[in-house]
Amino acid sequence: MAADDRLDDDIKDDELAWRLREAHRRVRMLPTEEKERFARKYLAICDLAKRDPERAASRLEAFLEGLGATPRGQENTSGD
Repeated sequence: MAADDRLDDDIKDDELAWRLREAHRRVRMLPTEEKERFARKYLAICDLAKRDPERAASRLEAFLEGLGATPRGQENTSGD
């Protein structure tokens, strides 16, 4: 394995970590009744990320789309 191959993996891991952090921030902003449901899904994705980052990334994408469909989803945009 070349050193450059590991750098590519680190970049992917960093992006997943950033997206997980963004998802956490958005879940935190939800009303209580929605927060509990989305928090359980978020924790399952975090657990999956430890074992299978690629699969977790695809689930996270769908999760973030679901967050966008919440009534306050329009307020919870990236970078807020």
